[in-house]
Amino acid sequence: MTAPPGPRGVTFPACRAEEASAHVLVVEDDAGLRSATARYLAEEGFTVSETGDGNEALAMLLDPVRRVQAGPADVLVLDLLLRGLNGREVCFQLRTAGCWVPVLMATAAGEEEDRIQGFHDGADDYIVKPYSLAELVLRLRALLRRRTGAPETVLAAGDLRLDLVEGRVWRGDTPIDLSRRESEILAMLMRRPGIVLSRDSIRRAVWGRDVAVSPNALDQYIVRLRRKVDRPFGRSDIETVQGLGYRLRAAR
Repeated sequence: MTAPPGPRGVTFPACRAEEASAHVLVVEDDAGLRSATARYLAEEGFTVSETGDGNEALAMLLDPVRRVQAGPADVLVLDLLLRGLNGREVCFQLRTAGCWVPVLMATAAGEEEDRIQGFHDGADDYIVKPYSLAELVLRLRALLRRRTGAPETVLAAGDLRLDLVEGRVWRGDTPIDLSRRESEILAMLMRRPGIVLSRDSIRRAVWGRDVAVSPNALDQYIVRLRRKVDRPFGRSDIETVQGLGYRLRAAR
């Protein structure tokens, strides 16, 4: 199969077989649009799963049993307004958990600020409703072509490094001993240097949505992190943004 000619008569190769048959998870609150999108994608050769619930989507992507049942997703079409967790929360928690499935965020919110926030939460691309299903397919195939397939295993922010597999941390060449919870909080901050993360978003991602956590528990962990990764090195990279949350100072 050959694709239609591009600009100046150039013909691009047709999509590879693995792109056409990729598994797409459609997470859309509107049942009619979700069904129509799933049918169209199936006709285009994709394997499709669907849900309208943010919590359900997160389970399908992160829970080992559910992933086996549904099959691991290769790319995600993610609506912003959902039952349960909204699209931004789903994307944020996926990235926090180290899941880097490509995310195409689909929403009626077309303002620049909304798009920028979506990228900050970990989206790879953005499509504004109402959209053409043909354009949706092209964007999905572009995301699939850009996949490296290599999972992120080491985070780096300036001279601070965190090994996600072994949970080890270094400042320069100096190893730092952190607890599992401290490592999880630090990983969230390192994934978004310069971006303010609210206390609620950190608590939900690290402790879970349904776990009761003392209001000052996170603050105590932040104090311990500063004692270990900042103060011994004469640094103050973990910043408190009054009334908003915490951020890791972006490396200069």
